[in-house]
Amino acid sequence: MACPDLVGATGVSKSTTASMPLYAAPIKIYPRSVTGRYDRWRWVMVWLTQAFFYGMPWLAWNGRQAMLFDLETRRFYVFGLMLFPQDFIYLAALLVISALGLFLFTAVAGRLWCGYACPQTVYTEMFMWIERRLEGDRGARMRLDKAPWSLEKLWRKGGKHLAWGLLALATGFSFVGYFTPIRELASSAAGLQLSGWTVFWILFYAGLTYGNAAWVREQMCKYICPYARFQSALIDKDSLIITYDATRGEPRGSRPRHTEARAIGRGDCVDCTLCVQVCPTGIDIRKGLQNECIGCAACIDACDGVMDKLGAPRGLIRYATAQGMERGWTRLQMLRRVLRPRVLVYFTVLSAVSLAFVLSLATRAPYQVDVLKDRAALARQGEDGGIENLYRIHIGNRSEQRQTVRLQASGLPGLQVLDASEVVLEPAGIASLPVRLGLPQDQAAAASRGSHAVQLTVSRVDGRKSDQASAAASFYVPE
Repeated sequence: MACPDLVGATGVSKSTTASMPLYAAPIKIYPRSVTGRYDRWRWVMVWLTQAFFYGMPWLAWNGRQAMLFDLETRRFYVFGLMLFPQDFIYLAALLVISALGLFLFTAVAGRLWCGYACPQTVYTEMFMWIERRLEGDRGARMRLDKAPWSLEKLWRKGGKHLAWGLLALATGFSFVGYFTPIRELASSAAGLQLSGWTVFWILFYAGLTYGNAAWVREQMCKYICPYARFQSALIDKDSLIITYDATRGEPRGSRPRHTEARAIGRGDCVDCTLCVQVCPTGIDIRKGLQNECIGCAACIDACDGVMDKLGAPRGLIRYATAQGMERGWTRLQMLRRVLRPRVLVYFTVLSAVSLAFVLSLATRAPYQVDVLKDRAALARQGEDGGIENLYRIHIGNRSEQRQTVRLQASGLPGLQVLDASEVVLEPAGIASLPVRLGLPQDQAAAASRGSHAVQLTVSRVDGRKSDQASAAASFYVPE
């Protein structure tokens, strides 16, 4: 006799639990279009970010691309700054500054970055604009998806994906243009002479753009992006978030226009659900702050529009702080809480690291100098009876101008460079040459036996004192 299903405290049988899927199937979200002041700000950020992204590779600087990360030559140009792989520490510092900046910005302004400038949001906004132009607004798109396939549905869907694909290809092409000179890239593309790897990377980044902005969309913000998970740790009750004024809005219910809500025992919220329909992540902001909220303020624009039609004041849904909403603070009172301990700590650390980063770049040595001692012979006696040590020196020119530099040695009285002391460096070039350091007989006799720390200094001929770099080496005086 089979045993009956056991029912737990939740009232769900074991057999039912066993058949439940591990993950719920995602429900497609059809965001409704909305207009308003925050929508205009989002489009301002779309234009600014994309003007930078698509335009920067075409900007010339000193006869070359202003921003170019040339992996083939291992040189990285950022306007007048040229970096080498040895300068990787600056990239690490930049990532630290970005993380600290994110902490500070989130503590003050919540997820405004997500709502206005995040690439996922920006490209999703662009792709959705194309979708609305070809398929219509929310209701029309829903009806089109449910309708059977027809010629009209085919051209609307096909035209949308074609436009998405072209935009994604332009994005992939521009991205690769940061790593390969874009003018050469465009010339090769026009002549159908792109290499296989170049084509692969263009299609790879185009595919990422297409997949994220066309298909993944809000799933990136909900399940993939770690920033949403960090949000609860980075914000506090004084961080700026999108809030619903439940005291003013409840109880919900419809009412005629220009009717006082409290006079009929209702709140200002008419339960039109427009705030849910326009949300790109499909949440109901009236349920409180949620990880999925990206702070885009589409719900604010929608609600303000409804309030205008009803003759009620705006701000039922608005940017505020949790503490400000609880205590009924004014905007000025909430702004005063910006200078709280957490923010001050973030700001202090960020300022210190940023200052150190800028000073390090500003005082960076103009030359990269590496010295290798000849291990085959630690020392030898010269023709004049002095002591000679052999080295190989590598000098990297960190500028884009041809320069003549002078080699000098210090660390021991009388120590000097015996070979040609002047070297010509090509723009961004590296010179590798053997060098002999010599110690005259009298100074060698007076020096203690063994290894001595010395320095090789490279300085520009007729340059400033700061136009020099040094490398440590050792000079051996034999017994």
